[in-house]
Amino acid sequence: MKSRSVLKLAAVLLLPAVLGGCGVLAAPCRIGSAVIKMVPVVGHAAALPTDACAAVIDP
Repeated sequence: MKSRSVLKLAAVLLLPAVLGGCGVLAAPCRIGSAVIKMVPVVGHAAALPTDACAAVIDP
């Protein structure tokens, strides 16, 4: 039982390292950006922060 919990803890701690730079983590930023860009006139300007978020996560 104890070894299973240690294994689960190790998996949770290693997950960010494995997914670092992965598009999966940047997906919420990219989806949010796409939705914001649909707003006429100001959409592209308003989406700049979410674009920056995605660029930092997945360069």
